Amino acid sequence: MLFRRADHRLIAILLLALALVCAVQAYAYAPGLMTWDSIRQYGQALSGDFDDWHPPAMEWLWRRLLPVAHGPAPMFAIQLALYWGAFVGFVLWAVRSGRRGLAIAFALAAMLPLSVVLMAEIIKDSLMAGLLLAASAILVAPPIRGHPVARIVALLLIVCAATLRFNALPACLPLAIALLPASWRATRVRFGAAILLAAAVIAAALPLANRALGAKPSGVGLSLVIFDLGGITRFSGTDAFPADDDVDDPVAVNRHCYKPERWDSYSWWVADPCALGFDGMDDVFKQSGENPYRHWLGAVLAHPVAYAEHRLTHFNINIRFLVHDEVERPVMNQIPPNDWGFRLTPNPALTWFDRLARWSAHTPLGWPVCWMALALGLLMVAPGLPSRRLVIPLALSGLLYALGYFPASVACELRYHLWTMLAILLAALIAGADMAGGAMPGRRRLLVAAAPVLLVTILCVAWRLT
Repeated sequence: MLFRRADHRLIAILLLALALVCAVQAYAYAPGLMTWDSIRQYGQALSGDFDDWHPPAMEWLWRRLLPVAHGPAPMFAIQLALYWGAFVGFVLWAVRSGRRGLAIAFALAAMLPLSVVLMAEIIKDSLMAGLLLAASAILVAPPIRGHPVARIVALLLIVCAATLRFNALPACLPLAIALLPASWRATRVRFGAAILLAAAVIAAALPLANRALGAKPSGVGLSLVIFDLGGITRFSGTDAFPADDDVDDPVAVNRHCYKPERWDSYSWWVADPCALGFDGMDDVFKQSGENPYRHWLGAVLAHPVAYAEHRLTHFNINIRFLVHDEVERPVMNQIPPNDWGFRLTPNPALTWFDRLARWSAHTPLGWPVCWMALALGLLMVAPGLPSRRLVIPLALSGLLYALGYFPASVACELRYHLWTMLAILLAALIAGADMAGGAMPGRRRLLVAAAPVLLVTILCVAWRLT
């Protein structure tokens, strides 16, 4: 028997609660909360003409779903199935392991407003988080994880997640290594080889998928180059852009264009595009024949301090560390205008989900830096915990993914950190259950582990109150 008779009632209550919240979420955000990005992706799904500005793999999947139904509803259903299905798996594993408190904690974690609303957004970050959650649900269940077919399914889910973001490697690699057979990690040589092999497969997933789907190059990488050149110019006071005869004073022009929060002021979709923006710089690089990335590297090496200032300023805002005001609305509550007339119907459930999510974003629950600090503490105590083979990869996945936004981010939307928040939350719950079960670290180690999250939280609150 998988479960004791006494556990059946708890399972029924928890699964009913999860199903109820899922149903309310589906009603509140039907047919699915499309964003500007997903509107563009849906257009390409309809036409079959893909480019690589957004992940073509997601557009390909969406195109396959068109015979089922047009619009965001099928993608919405997939994201909900991945998210809630994964949490059902966590709950069942916890109950079967005799951890009734952990099962309840998993169910409550699934209902956190920020996660619920962000998973309603049809966007690559939410789909990636859903895929990694499903892989993690397989990871935490020993009988399932040990089955070769389940292990292969989990690894395929991770590879699929890697096709959705160019910076997915730090999130995917720790989970992939944890899912490999123990014999692959038996010696340092084997462990090192496993890391290299897994990293190569994960890193290749996105470019290979783009090529297989015939996605046209969009020059999306130029957005990061321009944003960094703008930051270097702003903080060094020296023109770091390639020579453009149409711009008389690049330093003065850039002073009005540069915003440390995001690169959008250099894009073509803003009301008043910057003269040093995407289209102009694209033309300059093409006409001169200079490689944009080589020019970027030269600017970074010539002005390392200015580059560091720019990156640290942006990252501070990105992870909501020492900031005063709301960076931007943390979640969306309506579908932008679109050619197909898709929209959300106002309803009380949507209002309350939105209100609770926005409130959460003004607490440590919505400050990625606090989750990162918590991950550091978890990694300090995890080696002494019975569930270290679960806590370490989850905490490491969330932390490394967040840190990956330091060198390679051009915006500060909270959705970027959805997986970081979920992964570290799962690791914290499992570690907490271990400690509640008697695997308590020494007092000194526990205090040292708690110090990062306490210090960061105090700094965040104090900065916001000044």
